[in-house]
Amino acid sequence: MRKIVNSFVIIGGGLAAGQAAEALRTHGHNGPLTIIGDEPERPYVRPPLSKGYLLGKDTRDSLFVHPERWYQEHNVELLLGKRARSVDWRARRVELDDGVQVPYAKLLLATGSSPRLLTVPGADLANVLYLRRIGDSKRLRSAFKAGAKVVVIGAGWIGLETAAAARMAGAEVTVLEHSGLPLLKALGREAAEVFAALHADHGVELLPNVEVASLTGAQGRVVGVQLVDGRHISADCVVVGIGITPNDQIARNAGLDVRNGIVTDEHLQTSIPHVYAAGDVANAYHPRYGRHLRVEHWANALHQPEIAALSMLGRDAAYLRLPYFYTDQYDLGMEYTGYTEPGAYDRVVFRGERSTREFIAFWMAGKRVVAGMSVNVWDVIDPIRAIIETGSEMDDTRLADLMIPLDQLIS
Repeated sequence: MRKIVNSFVIIGGGLAAGQAAEALRTHGHNGPLTIIGDEPERPYVRPPLSKGYLLGKDTRDSLFVHPERWYQEHNVELLLGKRARSVDWRARRVELDDGVQVPYAKLLLATGSSPRLLTVPGADLANVLYLRRIGDSKRLRSAFKAGAKVVVIGAGWIGLETAAAARMAGAEVTVLEHSGLPLLKALGREAAEVFAALHADHGVELLPNVEVASLTGAQGRVVGVQLVDGRHISADCVVVGIGITPNDQIARNAGLDVRNGIVTDEHLQTSIPHVYAAGDVANAYHPRYGRHLRVEHWANALHQPEIAALSMLGRDAAYLRLPYFYTDQYDLGMEYTGYTEPGAYDRVVFRGERSTREFIAFWMAGKRVVAGMSVNVWDVIDPIRAIIETGSEMDDTRLADLMIPLDQLIS
């Protein structure tokens, strides 16, 4: 085994890994730096896989965090197509599937997440598709053709974004959802109704309150979805979007504290010395909320690596940013920031008309805004974030008044 002094190692192949490498070099790590990724691709960004790249608007080259030459110019070693099998934190080394041992002084786990698999009979049929990697997006794009019958299981963000892409390609689309509305748990009834109407207006058939019994096939390929209530939905392909699970097995096996992802403090330090975590896999303590949060969205993978890198370098840094995510579906663009859960807010105040899909929504707990969302209203996420961060008491009438600039609401 090679001996490397002051070697920093990153396990992961997504945005968090690429951002962490850049942050480490920017903030002065001049020692060896290695990225271990189980895909053959250098680190890339995943949101376009369900948006611009899936729609054919974004090129493949636009997905990558850095050009290939960047890694050479910054002396970052890429071990691609290599799976990290185990971490020995006492000896400070990572073992790969091929038996190669990679020592580290500091280790960042940016292993991301994987789609939750459908477990009903027939789930292994051909043309049952998931979306997480570049190849997945390419397969979906090939399947989304004019006249094709596409069934989407799950009406979360991935489910709705893929449904929109399929519909824009001219496919006949049916979305199956176990609750009463798409995004009901994430947004609550008032805002969820906006997305239900959006997809209905674009010709998507939404089937709420349904449960899948099995997938039916012919000659090894999926031909339909059998529902528990007896209905059968014909399908040329089935897209499964029923959530994701954190890729935390390597951390679990190494003895790290793992509970809904890899548990870290606000500095992104795990329960084991010299080991850090960032991105989808990190269940990080958030001082504002006084609890751990694992946020499965692009913004964490973009911003957490800066804090992880500083912490790895011995600097005092904490991750304090509000959660943020966005979506693009048809002609609707949405940004959301803040954090709340069902039962943790009293009401939603709307600024603008939901019917026109051009509005801002504020989730209220008492007189305080805990989360905000803009729909087809641009350049407002910063003042929304400021309103939340100030924690000032807000009047519903003033929040809803379009004549009062958002900046004037911040005290």
